[in-house]
Amino acid sequence: MALPRSSYDPRRVCLNPFPEFTLGKHRRTVGVYLAGALFALANWAFIDAAILSAHAKAPYGSPPTVEAPVHVTFVDWIPGICSLLGYLVINLIDKDRVRGDEGFGDSRAVWRARLFLFIGFALMAGGLAGSVTVLVLKYILNGYAEQFLYYGYANVSQSVALMLSAIVLWISQSTSSEYEYNLTL
Repeated sequence: MALPRSSYDPRRVCLNPFPEFTLGKHRRTVGVYLAGALFALANWAFIDAAILSAHAKAPYGSPPTVEAPVHVTFVDWIPGICSLLGYLVINLIDKDRVRGDEGFGDSRAVWRARLFLFIGFALMAGGLAGSVTVLVLKYILNGYAEQFLYYGYANVSQSVALMLSAIVLWISQSTSSEYEYNLTL
């Protein structure tokens, strides 16, 4: 099925354009604050689990000399680091360059920006996959008590919240601001 000639733009990569949301007068500000709240919540959840792990005691009913069976180690930090690097990569990209709107002289610049965006999303997806892997292999399969499963759940929730924060920030920065004027001749 071919697109009608009036809808076809040879510069487009995808058939669907970037979404345009109308969230009111202060849509950009609300999006940026929501993304910041998701970012803070993501990192707070994991740091909470790491601090809780450092002070963890053995499960209830165990002898007092027994130590906690599992702690948050560097393996638990790796998925969060990958997700955070992906978050930074995605938000460092110029949105107009990815769209190809500004008429950049170098046609390879759009391709490089899209490749850079793909690498950022791949880092975030790798962080999410890594956090699920750590949850399953380290916490669930070993049959730890519910209080220790929280460490794995916090790791997964950090990756998901960072991914949502990046998407919300991308969309909110793509919307036009109240104080932005488009002057065309």
